[in-house]
Amino acid sequence: MLGKRLRELRQEKGYSISELAELSGVSKSYLSYIERDVQKNPSLQFLTKISNTLEVDVHELVGTRSPLIHPHEILKDQEWHQLINYAIKEGMSKNDFKEFIDFLRFKKSRNENNFS
Repeated sequence: MLGKRLRELRQEKGYSISELAELSGVSKSYLSYIERDVQKNPSLQFLTKISNTLEVDVHELVGTRSPLIHPHEILKDQEWHQLINYAIKEGMSKNDFKEFIDFLRFKKSRNENNFS
């Protein structure tokens, strides 16, 4: 499933395997293994590099779309505003925040898969 989805997204962007590997800083052969489903358990670091290069979130890459928190709920909650402002003051970038969200989603999906 991941291999097929990765290939589709890569082709939508018009990248060859070599181009995507170079742009994302991953091994061309490993990328090929993932696309062909020879390797089925890539690291979160690999998934993050690929998803950033393809300009999609990790869930879109792996084919799972279950938001952790609805964005409208964040806007209503003052505590969220305070946490976000604190993270910004501490130097957290938007990319850091996106990677953290991707990590949480990945962790959640791993936990769900372990119990099924």
